[in-house]
Amino acid sequence: MKFFTLQCLFVWVNLGSETEINNTPIIGVLAQRSRRLPFGSYIAASYVKFLESAGARVVPVKINQTREEYERLFNSINGVLFPGGGSNLVTSEYAKAARTFYDLALKANLKGDYFPIWGTCLGFEQLTYLTSGKLLLSPTNTSGVALPLVFTKGSPKSRMFSGFPDDVLRALASEPLTEHSHQYSVTVKSFDQSEELRNFYNVLTTNDDGKVDFVSTFEAHNLPIYATQWHPEKNAFEFTKPVIPHSRFAVKTGFFMADFFVNEDDLYFFVLTAEKTSIDFQVKKKSLKH
Repeated sequence: MKFFTLQCLFVWVNLGSETEINNTPIIGVLAQRSRRLPFGSYIAASYVKFLESAGARVVPVKINQTREEYERLFNSINGVLFPGGGSNLVTSEYAKAARTFYDLALKANLKGDYFPIWGTCLGFEQLTYLTSGKLLLSPTNTSGVALPLVFTKGSPKSRMFSGFPDDVLRALASEPLTEHSHQYSVTVKSFDQSEELRNFYNVLTTNDDGKVDFVSTFEAHNLPIYATQWHPEKNAFEFTKPVIPHSRFAVKTGFFMADFFVNEDDLYFFVLTAEKTSIDFQVKKKSLKH
């Protein structure tokens, strides 16, 4: 009887010291005061997973830091996310930190230093206040409900949705895939009456609570600032409420939203206008700031 020996050859490939390791983008997520822990702050894990699912690294943006500490962090990250929650839009530590990063981002982007902002739910509302200088929220019956999106005429050409597959867009328009957990909204009427908001943002989707039409998604006209009143991060990563959709297209929606925010700078060329000077701004691939 003959015996055959199977020999395995292991080949080690030395990639050398010149191999680049992709450690970016790094996205900051703003923390907020915890109602359960009066002296503590928190960031919901779903926001971290949401960004990491698209290849980003995440760092916390702590509340109650000095301006110098926020500037140092701003110069070390590639973007920031303002999450949902229950903080005051004017007086809270969340609001003050958001104001600092919003102002720094506006200045940076107008100088050609690309820095995107994303707002979810409370973050959406915070951006409307920071842009308009006014509290424009109205009560709506939207605390714990999943809804389909009503796309505006401009949404197919938007930066946010232009890369979405057709089947996902159809599902978003026809199925309740977006979870809303807010008691207040910016109504379409309030948005249209605000010159500051109209001049700054392009409305991409709306919804209604049975009585009032409200804005649910927007992006800035000429700056990388985006926001949803609904929660794309919940679909794949939160199972605490039965209203949170977990269907195939709901999960895909969350993935494509995360992928857009983390990677959209590779796709677009912006023309920014600062005062009366037109600035050609070539969006460059994210790189770690120093």
